[in-house]
Amino acid sequence: MARPTKHAQQMNLKAQIKDVAWQQISEVGAPALSLRSIARSLSLSAPAIYHHYADRDVLVTALIRDAYTSLGDYQLAARDAVPVHDMRGRLWATGAAYREWALAMPQRYQLIFGTPIPGYQPPPEMLSVAGRSLSALVSVVDQLHQAGCLRTEAIPSVMPEAVPMFAAWQRNAGAEAPVALTTAILIWGRVHGLVSLEITRPIPPFGVAGDGLFVYELDSIIKQFISYPMSE
Repeated sequence: MARPTKHAQQMNLKAQIKDVAWQQISEVGAPALSLRSIARSLSLSAPAIYHHYADRDVLVTALIRDAYTSLGDYQLAARDAVPVHDMRGRLWATGAAYREWALAMPQRYQLIFGTPIPGYQPPPEMLSVAGRSLSALVSVVDQLHQAGCLRTEAIPSVMPEAVPMFAAWQRNAGAEAPVALTTAILIWGRVHGLVSLEITRPIPPFGVAGDGLFVYELDSIIKQFISYPMSE
């Protein structure tokens, strides 16, 4: 049996470091993340772990990148499981997938959307990674807009001084129409708010399965923004 190559061994060790980091985050929180503690858990020397991650912030960036990618991939898979012509179904599936992923990966969700880690500054390129987490929603809203089925009456425009930031969001999220991105941001804010409350549990569950309020909101969003019933 062939022995793993040095590259494969290094990649495996990096994966192990990340696994221990997620475990540490779940136990003590992201602000307490410690490379030395992770090294002790893996029986590594400090120089060995610093060879892979120069400092805590480099590791945090890698974890955030993985979380955004995982969230984006999960929503894209849910969207693509619904036929292209069923735009209502694709919007519903994308919203439901956002909640499902967050409940299954609460530490990852909190790392990218929760309380900022003191002293941590994400690199500029992280904006493009974050855009992937919105790409599924943006693509469906864009599709609705192109089909003439998106209600956008009275949707406000971005403030003039925020146009460069908005353009970066549009580029990184893959939005073709500015109004589609604005609508997607509004939908995301509504879905995100309920999911965040559900994860931190300051509100009681609703409905038979505990998701009643979220389902109601998804229905409301679809009724508000889709101009006429789409074929199933």
